[in-house]
Amino acid sequence: MAVLQIYDQLLQFPLFQGMSRDDLEIVAGHTRFGFSKLSSGKKIVVDGEPCTQLYFLINGSVTVETFAEDHRFSVVERMSAPFILQQEAIFGYHQCYTHTYTSLTKVNMLTIDKEEVLRLLEEFLIFRLNMVNLFATQTQKLFRRAWQRSPQSLRERAFRFFLEHSTYPAGHKTFYILMGQLAEELNDSRLNVSRLLKELEQEELVESHRGRVEIPQLERLIM
Repeated sequence: MAVLQIYDQLLQFPLFQGMSRDDLEIVAGHTRFGFSKLSSGKKIVVDGEPCTQLYFLINGSVTVETFAEDHRFSVVERMSAPFILQQEAIFGYHQCYTHTYTSLTKVNMLTIDKEEVLRLLEEFLIFRLNMVNLFATQTQKLFRRAWQRSPQSLRERAFRFFLEHSTYPAGHKTFYILMGQLAEELNDSRLNVSRLLKELEQEELVESHRGRVEIPQLERLIM
């Protein structure tokens, strides 16, 4: 890929925003990038796999699958380019992916190895500040979540459950969960949860199936 093309691609991502044209040209011309094209249905990274590089989704869409610790339920989300696959996993105590990413459409990926990321952090202040800001924002959101008002009704508890088990608070979500398990997670009876899902279906907020709850637009639940 030509330097000019790489330059244009990098501008899509928050890690490179605010960098001067000269700095971006240096990054584009002197950084070892990897490039790949995948057809739909191909695994990109798998939950538990070590994070040794950053994956940048240049175009196309992917699914993000996350499992509960006991694997009794899972959530599948859809994300579209431009998107960085779990950049926080490259540092910290647990440097492994906690989601499985699969191409939903044909996708183009750009990758940067960890040693190149470390070099960029050392050489470019804006890149370093952008990385710190991304991590700080994630931390602040998690801290605020713990101090939010506790849900007062089953409906509110359900909405909080769907939101807290999503990596992004908008878009299409599929929860693969049995009714009994969902009732247990919401600390209520199976009958009451079934009634709630029927109400939400009538409001066109969810689509309930056997062992699966589809949420077309999560943002409509939390408006």
